[in-house]
Amino acid sequence: MSAERLPHEKGFHVSWDQIHRDARALAWRLDGKGPGEGGTWKAVVGITRGGLVPAMIVSRELDIRMVDSISVKSYHSGGGKADQRREAQVIKAPNPELMGDGTGILIVDDLVDSGKTLELIRGLYPKAHFACVYAKPEGEKQADTYITSVSQDTWIFFPWDMALQYVQPFRGAD
Repeated sequence: MSAERLPHEKGFHVSWDQIHRDARALAWRLDGKGPGEGGTWKAVVGITRGGLVPAMIVSRELDIRMVDSISVKSYHSGGGKADQRREAQVIKAPNPELMGDGTGILIVDDLVDSGKTLELIRGLYPKAHFACVYAKPEGEKQADTYITSVSQDTWIFFPWDMALQYVQPFRGAD
């Protein structure tokens, strides 16, 4: 086997059960930590698309009824190589009256990788609290709260991106 692996070969497969448990753990960590009376949060904003599932679970666990979303798109030219990336931009913003400067807002994503998406959103809502289920080292500093740290070269397979199929054993067949 080659010493260098493709990103999908160092995979961390997350099941529906696992994302549910980890998002609940995120909610427990955030419980009572908001700036409102009794540590409440004003609203949960999920970063589309991956942040919608954990945002829903967090909002349910913390009984937060005000839920919105924000969508950020990184535009790529050519093959999407790092040197061809253009600036990311918000293509769907949450309700501006709700958001203000972000005070009392819990912004949730499934994963912080490079941190660029959270950095952009933090610039818009500097007082918001940024929470992720999973974090890679390059992006950890952009997340105020996260549950699980994974290496930068780990590729996370989320359940909404997968289908069940046969996989060869790691060392091959007999």
